[in-house]
Amino acid sequence: MTDNTRPGPGAALADDASAEPMLQVEDVHHSYGTGAGAVHALRGASFAVRRGELVALEGRSGSGKTTLLHMIGGLDSPRTGRIVMDGTDLSALSESELLDLRRDRIGFVFQSFGLIPILTAAENVGVPLRLRRAEPREREERVALLLALVGLAGHGAQRPAELSGGQQQRVAIARALANRPALLLADEPTGQLDAATGLAVMELLRAVVRSEGVTALVATHDPQLIDLADRVVELRDGVVVEK
Repeated sequence: MTDNTRPGPGAALADDASAEPMLQVEDVHHSYGTGAGAVHALRGASFAVRRGELVALEGRSGSGKTTLLHMIGGLDSPRTGRIVMDGTDLSALSESELLDLRRDRIGFVFQSFGLIPILTAAENVGVPLRLRRAEPREREERVALLLALVGLAGHGAQRPAELSGGQQQRVAIARALANRPALLLADEPTGQLDAATGLAVMELLRAVVRSEGVTALVATHDPQLIDLADRVVELRDGVVVEK
């Protein structure tokens, strides 16, 4: 198993050999299509992430980052290999169990924000709690806490179109944290933002990982953002490589 273990600000977390990996990716292969026209997105990717780490998944466009995040998030299944989260092999789960996992244990942050235009910021953050049928008071308290955590305490009544790109991504991060996930997956979360706003969002991700006790895997190819991670895993043409 190989991974790029270039340390970042929280390198001590990755050096704790006694820590049980929260996430294990083991010899994962995946391709699209068949025969000579098949596209091999992943070619034996293997690495582990310890609990509480913020790991940057580095790689150029087309390197397989999004495909790998989909595998880890239970949105797709590898052709071969396995992904283990908190001791559970995702390939052993039924569709309903994968749905429960995505709803209750994994938070997703996407480049496109993915907010519902007709809902306010507070209502967007509260969607996962409604799906879980949380009590109204619990939902309201959690939404207020998360909006404050991402610096938007005074913006709960605004709709996405009334917010800047950076503010919309902050709402998306708050929504991803609504159900207290164990794992946060972010796919190029700063790709639509300018450099200064993108840096602020990445700093926010690092802060919420610490405050919420979340493990995070962030796909990016921005060197400025990579430097904020605890550790870097590089994906090159579907393979995890060492620098």
